[in-house]
Amino acid sequence: MSIDSSIVGLSAEPVIHDIDARWMMAYAAALGDTLPCYFDTTRSDGIVSHPLFPCCFEWPAFLAMRTRLSGSGLTDAEMLRGVHATDDVTLHSPIRVGNRLITRASICAARRIKAGTYLVTKIETHSVRDIPVCTTYYGSIFRGVEMTGDDHGFESGAADFASVPITSPPLSSTTIAVGAGLAHVYTECSRIWNPIHTDAAAAAAAGLPAIILHGTATLALAVSKIVETETGGRPDRITRVAGRFAAMVLMPSKLTLRILARVGSGSGVHFDLRTERDAAAIRGGLVAWS
Repeated sequence: MSIDSSIVGLSAEPVIHDIDARWMMAYAAALGDTLPCYFDTTRSDGIVSHPLFPCCFEWPAFLAMRTRLSGSGLTDAEMLRGVHATDDVTLHSPIRVGNRLITRASICAARRIKAGTYLVTKIETHSVRDIPVCTTYYGSIFRGVEMTGDDHGFESGAADFASVPITSPPLSSTTIAVGAGLAHVYTECSRIWNPIHTDAAAAAAAGLPAIILHGTATLALAVSKIVETETGGRPDRITRVAGRFAAMVLMPSKLTLRILARVGSGSGVHFDLRTERDAAAIRGGLVAWS
């Protein structure tokens, strides 16, 4: 089978979540991020969420979208060829304990690329009062799956991934340790389950050398360090996180976060994340704040 670009506009049923402190705290804890604002429930304003926490309640909406795709003609084998390639998250308003959020996913772009087909899923979350909370553009590459029809639809405006200004040498370089059990802990704390991250047999069947770390976990580790070193430990200041996933992250291992350049007058940074073999786990990284 193939993917027809006419699927742009296809949407899935909305998913509703009630946000609780346990979930928010568990997510930060899975990353080893111990900023008090993630855990101190005695704070007058309550705890805050990690900037990548939206991926937790977005996951069921994304799965609902994948179900719609399978109903459009893609085989199970072709669905398994989809890999998370890009992520671009814009945070519109704070996520608080007790929020009831509505999340909807739709296909917003389809493009033919050398490796197969690149699809972008737009995931929008609002409060029950229709206040925008966050918008994510989740890019997937379906390896070896052809696309019919013309390139179509809107891609994330941050596919400014490609041309990132680089300072040589980097402005800073920091080592991030990835524990042997991180994928299992992250799976349970985020409530995001994909067997290639925790099941060696499933990873082998997918052609992987071993279980690999989630893309969102890899990105979140970098964001945690950037929040700590660049924003004075203020995750609530973050307005946007984006990056392109490349090399696999195995466990245990060490990653190197490099700050490559600053955005404008200090309202963000461009970064990349390198593996022990100096391959780019994340390239074209961007974290912006207000």
